Amino acid sequence: MLAELRGLNEECGVFGIWGNPNPAHLSYYGLHALQHRGQEGAGIVVSDGQHLRAVKGEGLVNDVFNEEKLKAVDGKAAIAHVRYTTAGGGGIENVQPLLFHSSTGSLSIAHNGNLVNATHLKQYLERQGSIFHSSSDTEVLAHLIKKSSHSPFRAKVKNALSLLKGAYSFLIMTKDEMLVARDPHGLRPLSLGKLGDGWVVASETCAFDLIGAEFVRSVEPGELIIINDEGVKSDRFADMEKRSMCAMEYVYLARPDSDIDGINVHMARKRMGKQLARECAHIEADVVTGVPDSSISAAIGFAEESGIPYELGLIKNRYVGRTFIQPTQELRERGVKMKLSPVVQVVKGKRVVMVDDSIVRGTTSRRIVKMLKDAGAAEVHVVISSPPMTNPCYYGIDTSTHEELIASSHNVDEIREAIGADSLTFLSVEGMVETIARPYEDDNRGLCLACFTGKYPTEIFPDTILPHEKELLR
Repeated sequence: MLAELRGLNEECGVFGIWGNPNPAHLSYYGLHALQHRGQEGAGIVVSDGQHLRAVKGEGLVNDVFNEEKLKAVDGKAAIAHVRYTTAGGGGIENVQPLLFHSSTGSLSIAHNGNLVNATHLKQYLERQGSIFHSSSDTEVLAHLIKKSSHSPFRAKVKNALSLLKGAYSFLIMTKDEMLVARDPHGLRPLSLGKLGDGWVVASETCAFDLIGAEFVRSVEPGELIIINDEGVKSDRFADMEKRSMCAMEYVYLARPDSDIDGINVHMARKRMGKQLARECAHIEADVVTGVPDSSISAAIGFAEESGIPYELGLIKNRYVGRTFIQPTQELRERGVKMKLSPVVQVVKGKRVVMVDDSIVRGTTSRRIVKMLKDAGAAEVHVVISSPPMTNPCYYGIDTSTHEELIASSHNVDEIREAIGADSLTFLSVEGMVETIARPYEDDNRGLCLACFTGKYPTEIFPDTILPHEKELLR
């Protein structure tokens, strides 16, 4: 669904390349492939072997970069980032990669995810004399690295990473090397690829496809990969914890052409749609349609399994950017119609199954149901290819309070009434887990289901710095 309409937004995307004569240009293309993960800011930091130089700005990738800017920062390696505001708020100072200069050398960091203990670490560091220049939780890592008494540099990084709690995929670059780290639970996706004699890292494999890189493998939870002119070396900064990949990556966040841990996202969503059709076989309808774009795969699966024909009942206007919040209900409804339009000849007089990936606040679902009925739909049956989101996410998706989630305080029938649907069905947790079909044997098949079950894989708000952590901070 349209993220900016619904209120569910992606967390961020990272891209890195080492050993290529055009790292800035390839990073630009890599960020294009990851644009769906963040539309508020973008940046590239390049190493020429001697210095780190940055170009970044607020807005979309095309708005931030041009040929002149990219030529000015080319070198042999780069890390890059697209941002959606989660922790820390907006502003150019928070656009990544963050770049730091000191007497001992320069350092740049790009981060996808959210650190749940960032506030307490930041308070502790400030009491020790650190001064922060952004409100991003990412900057905490830079201060931890700088403060560490370990040697060499990668030992400082391992020491700093061991203090972090939450979801993170980090790219850390100096003039000499790039370090790649993924949190011990593997909450966010991160992959390693090969391009000629060089190496590539990205949040999603779709970035490899765009630049012609070959997928090598996923970065393991708790792994630290060191990339430099000598090649690639694997190390660890932590033992792997219970695998907990965010289920919403498969449901909504990732691009359909990406593979996560060997599972194609489109095929996983299609299987979820098929399972959803099996779980609501009682629905009698004439046509199935999906809410563009992330629900199309599930809608196709639902149609195939149910035998109800699939049609393009809703069209997304790809040339409309963001719209300002409008002061009246009438203008707000018109803003939705600018971005989504019903195909009247498809839905008029028909019993419509509307497939969507999730319901957050319910406001956009209500508007789309109304739009379909205004277009003449006889009935609108809403089916959701994920379970009800009853709990906030603290790992990088912008649903951080129960008040933002309609399913936190309303049952299914109350939500159905609120959105004006003739029926409402959510996919079961068990059905979602089995149809995503990750190749792991534990109860959750290596998925984080916290937003559906309330069972978080990490401590959520560690309220103090523990004694052994203070020793690590020395």
